[in-house]
Amino acid sequence: MDASPSKHALVDLQSAALDQRTNDRAADGGRGDERWRTTGHLLSDAATQWGSRNAIVDVDRTLTYAQLAADAQKVSAALLRRGVETGEAVAIWAPNSWRWVVFALGAQMAGAAIVPMNTRYRGREAAHIVGTTKPKALFVHQGFLDNDYLGMLSSEGIGADTVPTIVTAGAEAECPWGDFMDEGGADPGVANRLSSLPGSTISDVMFTSGTTGIPKGVITTHAQNLRAYYDWSRLAGFKTAERYAIVNPFFHAFGYKAGWLTSLMHGLTIYPHRVLSAEPLLEQIERERIEVLPGPPALYATLLASPQMRRRDLSSLRLAITGAASIPPVLIRRLFSDFGFERVSTCYGMTECSAVATVSRFDDDIETLTNSSGRAVPDVEVVVMTEDGVAAAPGTLGEVWIRGYNVMQGYLEAPDETARRVDPAGWLHTGDIGRIDAQGNLAVVDRKGDMFIVGGFNAYPAEIEALLAEHPTVGEVAVIGVPDERLGEVGAAFVVAAANCTPEPEELVVWTRERLANFKVPRVIWVVDALPRNATGKVLKGDLRSLAESLTTGSHGPS
Repeated sequence: MDASPSKHALVDLQSAALDQRTNDRAADGGRGDERWRTTGHLLSDAATQWGSRNAIVDVDRTLTYAQLAADAQKVSAALLRRGVETGEAVAIWAPNSWRWVVFALGAQMAGAAIVPMNTRYRGREAAHIVGTTKPKALFVHQGFLDNDYLGMLSSEGIGADTVPTIVTAGAEAECPWGDFMDEGGADPGVANRLSSLPGSTISDVMFTSGTTGIPKGVITTHAQNLRAYYDWSRLAGFKTAERYAIVNPFFHAFGYKAGWLTSLMHGLTIYPHRVLSAEPLLEQIERERIEVLPGPPALYATLLASPQMRRRDLSSLRLAITGAASIPPVLIRRLFSDFGFERVSTCYGMTECSAVATVSRFDDDIETLTNSSGRAVPDVEVVVMTEDGVAAAPGTLGEVWIRGYNVMQGYLEAPDETARRVDPAGWLHTGDIGRIDAQGNLAVVDRKGDMFIVGGFNAYPAEIEALLAEHPTVGEVAVIGVPDERLGEVGAAFVVAAANCTPEPEELVVWTRERLANFKVPRVIWVVDALPRNATGKVLKGDLRSLAESLTTGSHGPS
């Protein structure tokens, strides 16, 4: 695995971005990118405005904004001493915590692009990301949910010779967190590096699977994210100095960009949660007087199902933000009636457009909230196109296209995939099917591809099918999403036996869980004689959905 910077596509792209620094606009406070330029500048501004205010309240440490900035500077200095250059990748494989935010901010201050990694990944999935981005450093929280992350990497041939710096928390290792932080400190190189970074510096590479089943790294810049989330957060209804419980994982844009990054813009206090557990969250809302609680529908459904829901004082809750999956109209109404939220915002986006495209407005009525994901954010175009490539009439279904500053720089080391997704005119073809009403509100009703969303996480059948096909008892396999009351959708697999074999569904579920993140694991596997196909041999997944509906009797099988 060659980690030479001169052969690294991310560094090459970054070099081109740095050449454009003269095009950066002067900070005038009008937009997020103009006001702060990079995330590091945003942190400095937040520390100046709200230095003594609590920035993060975690189970093992509370940091003020001044302390957050100081710790991030130590991380940045330590990375510079270890040779991290502008445009190189720095990965994070850890649950939500104050360390996650500190490490990410320190890396970005050093000009590195952070690579968030899903804590549910197994070794093979993590190895693909490491192999693609070639990170100069990696922060790992060893032992989270009893996972041996270092062991998973080692089993894939990844160690110190592949990733020069591996910083660990949660267990003893060659470079534990404390020792790494001691390497930092007052270093003039940090200020010099930060001052040299334009808004076009790459801020992150976030991986998402495509319909080919191969995870692809989506590249976005500081300017894109700062501009998008400053506008989005103001439209969504954020206010200064509130308390924000972040259950959405930081490895996902909902927890990272719409979470702690947005919090820095408004001086919010962040309460990170490592896992979704209803009772501790409800207790914290009451004790800490939490005001902001965004999440996918599954988060609110989980809380509503808790016996503690009606025993807790939730009167502090003000703002709910949801999206990422089909939202039952009854849930929107219960956010007002049962939780008592003052405001509910709905939104739509995908990783390829900085995860921001539309958001509802403060004066939208309940009918609009329940039937749409709001209107396009400023300076972004969202249209619905027919198969003939013309704009659909209001209320008519078509594919959702997006164009604007928020569209990704491209997929890392995948120019052909990028060209297939973003056309020469700059339109991002989302693959989602939707309609736009006369007021510009977007409703996403289906997916052009086969992707399904499990509790807010995108799952792609091709990736799951490719893995199941490796099992010796499996001859053919097709995966679809089926409805689930709590998670919105879950995976279901139809398997045709290999010759002289008898697939065991429960064994296949366990085998898959050992190799894929749990949200990708099918909740039920049915063994069938053959898969339905059309004349050209394509699997008819519509027929499979009908078959799944007839086979489902209220249980989705193994979980």
